[in-house]
Amino acid sequence: MIALALPAQDSGTFTPPGIDQMHLPAILPWGASDGFSKQMLLVILSVVLIATFFILAARKQQLVPGKLQFAGEMAYGFVRNSIAKDIIGGRDFMKFVPLLFSLFFFILVNNIYGAIPVIQLPSFSHVGGAYVLAAVVYVTWIGIGIKKNGLKYFKLATVPSGVPWYILPIVVPIEIISNFMVRPVTHSLRLFATMMAGHLIVMIAGSGIEFLVMQENVLLKGASVLVLVGAVAMYMLEALIMVLQAYVFTLLTAIYIEGALHADSH
Repeated sequence: MIALALPAQDSGTFTPPGIDQMHLPAILPWGASDGFSKQMLLVILSVVLIATFFILAARKQQLVPGKLQFAGEMAYGFVRNSIAKDIIGGRDFMKFVPLLFSLFFFILVNNIYGAIPVIQLPSFSHVGGAYVLAAVVYVTWIGIGIKKNGLKYFKLATVPSGVPWYILPIVVPIEIISNFMVRPVTHSLRLFATMMAGHLIVMIAGSGIEFLVMQENVLLKGASVLVLVGAVAMYMLEALIMVLQAYVFTLLTAIYIEGALHADSH
């Protein structure tokens, strides 16, 4: 946590860290863009880590699984049964397990980076990555709806069954905005905002502790202990939220896919 802290002043007003301090300078800058950043490196590393773990877990499959195989099967079974099968249904879920499985563990690893000392940077504290994932999911469930129902899907998704005709001029625009505009935005911003806010709180706490310790006033030095206790609690809460956000993003993806598959029955 101290690694996140900005240099504290010996006296004067405490200046908390801001969003600019969360995004470090590019590792390999080029042109007018930001270049190759730490977030990009961590995203690539997450793919390598996930692939390596599950390849090793599945390499020597045994009837009585070892610890690594057991961990891999438990991880896969959680996404397969608790998300894909429970939400999408037993008839159609299997074809979407690879997508949901990849999303869950990709987001989870990139979120958990924020709880690892030295790294301490969740990849999705940068909004670009969250937008890309939400866009992939957006195109996917719309494509599924069109494939299953044709262009009639757009009518099924925006005209609720059983609604009186005279209310439709009000309901249909709301459904269009909700399903095709608000949904992808909230899907991405939910992940980004929680990662950014949690990480920023930990940064502020770490910087505050350093600031208080550097003060000459004994009471202020003592107050740093209270801030440390609160910071540890927030750190643990942030770690929990990292896992929950991976689950929520994947769960919502499954819900959107289920809605596209069964739009004619909703």
